[in-house]
Amino acid sequence: MSALQLGERTGLRIYTTGPLAAQAPAGSALQRVRDTCRWSEDAGCEGMLVFSDNRQLDPWLVAQAVIEWTRGLVPLVAIQPVYMHPYAVAKMVSTLASLYGRRVDLNMVAGGFKNDLTALGDETPHDDRYARLIEYTTIIRRLLDEEAAVTFAGRYYTVSNLKLTPRLPPELRPEILVSGSSPAGVEAARCLGATAVEYPEPPEAYSAPRDVVGKGLGMRIGVIARGADEEAWSVANARYPEDRKGQLTRELATKVSDSQWHRQLSQTAADVRDASPYWLVPFENYRAMSPYLVGSYERVAEQVRRYIDLGYSTFILDEPASAEEMRHVERAFEHAVAGGALS
Repeated sequence: MSALQLGERTGLRIYTTGPLAAQAPAGSALQRVRDTCRWSEDAGCEGMLVFSDNRQLDPWLVAQAVIEWTRGLVPLVAIQPVYMHPYAVAKMVSTLASLYGRRVDLNMVAGGFKNDLTALGDETPHDDRYARLIEYTTIIRRLLDEEAAVTFAGRYYTVSNLKLTPRLPPELRPEILVSGSSPAGVEAARCLGATAVEYPEPPEAYSAPRDVVGKGLGMRIGVIARGADEEAWSVANARYPEDRKGQLTRELATKVSDSQWHRQLSQTAADVRDASPYWLVPFENYRAMSPYLVGSYERVAEQVRRYIDLGYSTFILDEPASAEEMRHVERAFEHAVAGGALS
């Protein structure tokens, strides 16, 4: 069973995360992206998140490469309003659809690294950035969905009789996700009818199923699974050892960030340091931006089932370490299905 078949059977939407290619040694970025694409598609994942911040490669060029190197893997492009006008985003989506007949999904991001925004001259307060994101995404969606010219007058954006060509085929309309754990982020997803993506706490931290937001709930999570707990933890500790320099970098990032999820995970890390299988050492050491689930296939699957029972239906998995690692992740999700909670 592949992860894609899992999605078809259960209604789950499963993406991986692309590499931080700009941090790769010179000349190796292209191969890293190509490998991650192949591993993700071979495992049957629907798509792959493409990062966007001041330190990364241009996400649209990476998205085009993803399309050219795969049969059907969907680039999930992170969209930050400060980087381009909403018309340019809609034009990119429709152009790639016209050139390749392929869909591109959009992960709408209001924040990111605050220092990045400051460097670009954007001092918009946290909640206002989500108000801006609502306007921004509304214009993109209307340009992609409506045949008539679009007129919109808002606080942040105004367009008049703006029409998108080439037209986007309805079957290639993007899935829209909104990243944000704060009330403002959740409200943005609700207003846009988008999937609200957050960084989850341990499943036992939730006393009841989550309220449905927009099109549903999603999470970013890493998975390290093996046949036995001991083997999984051996792999996890070898891959993400304690790193004092990384810890200091994380502490500094937390101090300068106005992101609620950053503070939330930092607090959760202090509360669940010895808990298993929910693991935050990669986050604490600035090696990953999401929690991890570590353990046997059965133990990780049990956690996945609990998250689904809480209302999560979209999973954005952390960057895969190898094709073999993706096969282990796939097996964990197979066990989640076999548990019978997802019928």
